[in-house]
Amino acid sequence: MPAASGSSCGRVRSSRWIRLKRPRPDERARGGPMPGYIEDRWMTKKPDPKTGEKRKTQRWGQGKRYRVAGIPGVKDRSFSKLHGPEGANAWLAKAQHESASGEFVDPRRGQMLLKEYIEQEWWPRRDYENPTTEHTVKGRVWNHVIPHLGDYQLNAIKTAQLGEWLVTLKENVGPGTANEAWGYLSSIFQSAIDDERLTRNPCRKQTTLNVPSKPPVKPRAWPKYQVLAVQAAMDERFQLCVDLGVGAGLRSSEVFGLSVDDVDFEGGRILVRRQVKKVGAKLAFALPKGEKTREVPVPDYLLKRIEEALQRRPAQQVTLPWKDPRPPKTEREAKERKPQTHALILTAARGGALRRDGFDTRIWKPALAAAGVIPPPKETKQPMSHRPGLSRTVLTYVESRENGFHALRHTFASVQLDAREPIVAVSKWLGHADPSITLRIYAHMMPEADGRGRSAMQNWFANP
Repeated sequence: MPAASGSSCGRVRSSRWIRLKRPRPDERARGGPMPGYIEDRWMTKKPDPKTGEKRKTQRWGQGKRYRVAGIPGVKDRSFSKLHGPEGANAWLAKAQHESASGEFVDPRRGQMLLKEYIEQEWWPRRDYENPTTEHTVKGRVWNHVIPHLGDYQLNAIKTAQLGEWLVTLKENVGPGTANEAWGYLSSIFQSAIDDERLTRNPCRKQTTLNVPSKPPVKPRAWPKYQVLAVQAAMDERFQLCVDLGVGAGLRSSEVFGLSVDDVDFEGGRILVRRQVKKVGAKLAFALPKGEKTREVPVPDYLLKRIEEALQRRPAQQVTLPWKDPRPPKTEREAKERKPQTHALILTAARGGALRRDGFDTRIWKPALAAAGVIPPPKETKQPMSHRPGLSRTVLTYVESRENGFHALRHTFASVQLDAREPIVAVSKWLGHADPSITLRIYAHMMPEADGRGRSAMQNWFANP
């Protein structure tokens, strides 16, 4: 009778069960062989008692022949005859080593589609306190990641796929949006690593792809004539927006949330205590950016402009939920999101709060074009779905981030710094979290040194 193959570690026996009999040095240190075995499912485990030869099982020639099993925490894996017992044995050794060190990741867990992983595992675990941030992140992922990479398996997205995606991304969005989308995709891959679906993040340490970087924005103050020209091109109802942006450094959302009670006419200051922010398609009141309120000293001219605006159009009572317009799910959320009512100085034509996107397209950009700051809009005709045969004119303005409403805020900072107001004070008025932020943004606007420091040092040395 032919004897069974030897039991040396490097050989593969023809029995149904293949075990590593001789422990490696690291196995001896653990006190014995590492768990795991290879099963040949086409042959019986024991030889025929009469002939002493192995017998074919009912599965002979069907399905994958070799199965690796018995490793704690590792799902069984099958190998075809083409790979042979050598392939199964190599994977067994690798899985044993990684399982013992706690680093094993089953490659099959990475076969989940990217869009399924995002929808079923990654997104449900996101918990953004700020609903605006949640809306922004979801928009970037659902608009720029899933449509292009969603049908790939997680472990199939490599440099080639990322390169093709970046080309498409750069053709359709600006570098800032592309940079954000890349960052969110990297975060998704990192989460998949934590979920033991991947072993590496293909977005990390990329050296062959030209990953878009967020373009640096150098704030630029407007000259006085440009401020006045844009203001003059606006409807009189909204001209106060320009005064508040230049005279108090308010953001547009803070201008829209300013109430009569926030203006201290006697103390000559404005209390910036809320903003109107857009969450999805709805509006809500919220604390200013950075979750902090502030006080801004303002000139008599601005106070007079506010009084004149209120005489022409009294403040309107506006009620909005606080921070999050979505229906509350708990009593705590209901309490936190309880609607507030404020007498807003600037409101929409029908009395509601102004929307930043509507203000930008209907008021701000037309004024920029009328003042010659940006080119005239491009006119196109679009068919009206509810009135067949008719069309409407659509005006499309060029994108001009440097000429957004924030330019008024930059102008406010420029005037204050040029007047040599302390950087700490300007930072406080702007609502920055730290003066270093103000210095980083507006350092180029600070006046040149005029020798006063040199004179001070001369006096210090000359007067013992």
